[in-house]
Amino acid sequence: MDPEDANTPTTRLLTLLNVSALKSRKRPSEDPYPREKLNKRKSTDDRPQPSEFQDKAVLQPGDDLDAAEQEIDQSDQHDLESHHPYDQHFGPNPEILTERTRTAVDRKHWISHRECIGKLDAIASVLPEASLPQKKRAKKTAVLERLLNPFEARQAKQPAEHTRIQDDLLSVLSAHLDIYHASVNLEHHQCIREVITLHALDHVTKKRRRVLKNNDRISHAKSTSSDPPEDVQDQGFTRPSVLFLLPFRSSALAWLNALTTHTPSPSFQIENHARFLGEYSLPPDAVDKLAAAPHGTYPADHVEMFKGNVDDSFRLGIKMTRKSVKLFSDFYNCDLILASPLGLRMSIEKQKSSDFLSSIEILVIDQMNALTMQNWDHVQFVLSHLNEMPKESRDADFSRIKPWYLDGFSTYLRQSILLSPFETPETRSLYNTTLKNVAGKVRVNKPWPALQVPDGIDHTFLTFDCMNLREEADKRFTYFTTQLLPKVLKSAVQSANTVVFIPSSFDFIRVHNYFRKMSGISFTVLSEYSSNQDISRARQAFFSGKKAFLLISERFHFYRRYKIRGIRNILFYGPPTHPQFFSEFLTYPFLDDGVDPSDVTCRVACCRYDRFKLERILGSRGIKEVLSE
Repeated sequence: MDPEDANTPTTRLLTLLNVSALKSRKRPSEDPYPREKLNKRKSTDDRPQPSEFQDKAVLQPGDDLDAAEQEIDQSDQHDLESHHPYDQHFGPNPEILTERTRTAVDRKHWISHRECIGKLDAIASVLPEASLPQKKRAKKTAVLERLLNPFEARQAKQPAEHTRIQDDLLSVLSAHLDIYHASVNLEHHQCIREVITLHALDHVTKKRRRVLKNNDRISHAKSTSSDPPEDVQDQGFTRPSVLFLLPFRSSALAWLNALTTHTPSPSFQIENHARFLGEYSLPPDAVDKLAAAPHGTYPADHVEMFKGNVDDSFRLGIKMTRKSVKLFSDFYNCDLILASPLGLRMSIEKQKSSDFLSSIEILVIDQMNALTMQNWDHVQFVLSHLNEMPKESRDADFSRIKPWYLDGFSTYLRQSILLSPFETPETRSLYNTTLKNVAGKVRVNKPWPALQVPDGIDHTFLTFDCMNLREEADKRFTYFTTQLLPKVLKSAVQSANTVVFIPSSFDFIRVHNYFRKMSGISFTVLSEYSSNQDISRARQAFFSGKKAFLLISERFHFYRRYKIRGIRNILFYGPPTHPQFFSEFLTYPFLDDGVDPSDVTCRVACCRYDRFKLERILGSRGIKEVLSE
């Protein structure tokens, strides 16, 4: 690198040190962050805490630590030994972080192979070619006994299948490998949350105890007037080390519930819990129509996704101590952050700073299918600000910061955990291009069975040639407007009671504008921006036959999940991202009495770039026949 380049880590670090030095000259002699009295009476005021962006030092000797937090459990001293996975990966000088491994990751020189890890389906494990030989999986005993023993006691009371899934995941997580689990189903989602929160809590606890032990060593050296220890690099630039990216407030509630299973009362006190429930649950007088509806009224995945508070703008800091979980801590004084991509982006743009994301060591992104339906650009924005060199020192003690933070290499050690019920091009691209963990990464590979659809329906998959992804949108539009739609319009039967399902919002706007310019076609639309009144009018007009075509966006069906009556013909502009939508639309014609399967037609326009979507519909075996045509 050119040292004169202003964007190099070296230049940015020197700038940061200079700014810190200038500030230190103006700092008053008294402690700007006085410690709270241990016997101070707690206020019952439940108003918001100080700003989440309040400048706060990283853990310093004796700074902002209550008596319980300063205690080190002697029974868990094994977590401070250098031969354990935590110190091997996140210690001051990890052996796997070398110039060769960084270069191999940057050049995407991965060696891929397949293996099975217990209950998990086929696993594709990929490691940099320059990595040192090491075992990819860690033993369960890598977790602190204080956390592991209660966890195993709870495992004994749950189904054996859930225990196997948790143990298999924990062996990968404890080795600090990246994991991309794109086959999370509803039944296993909660047990997966619990094992990931166990791993996150274990990580935060080990990090805090390492800091506290070094604090004691420094204090002892001062009291004995001896030379201070030099091997005390145990921190990042800022305190937050775990980030959860989630789509809704209800998701944050589910993850906090999973976290607090490891911090039960009376051993732990959850501070501001009442406030959290008030802000992240529905109001007391509100009725959750999805949760209260009889079983089977709505699809199970829709109920699980949208029950509770579905606000998509939130952020929450959580500070962990030995005996408490402090919710609504400011970002620079917390250990974990639960937030939505939109909530974080609004905060970063408002404060013009993302320093609180500079030292994230574990990243968890859950329900990625929902995030793709919201705005994927928000996810990419947040990820682009992870592990950057901070703009301000924020009273950090640079003698305590790990060398690989100062060198700007923290992104090569960050562990990322990606969860989704299925893959999309966006999530696979994130896995391929954004994850740079030199320890390696694994991807859960699920063989998909063919989707069950009503017998007797004439459904055809029509492929069009497209050899360039950049041309895919134009090629699809041309095929639809010159090949598929004209054939439909020539048929009196197929040109009435016809639904056009459009997965992409951009394609939806394009097709909508095309229909508006065509004369002699009666149509109506249902999009994510349709009001309740517009939806009612469109459904009634289509069902009564006043409108021959109904254009529906996938986002509309994702959020609303209405059952559409009056359908006889279905045109899929492209395969739906959510496979269950395909089978649902093929069953909607039978909501009307007297409909025979021979009365229903289905046409799907597809190309080679629809592979993920087609695989979930046709099955891993059936897709080969369609794409070969």
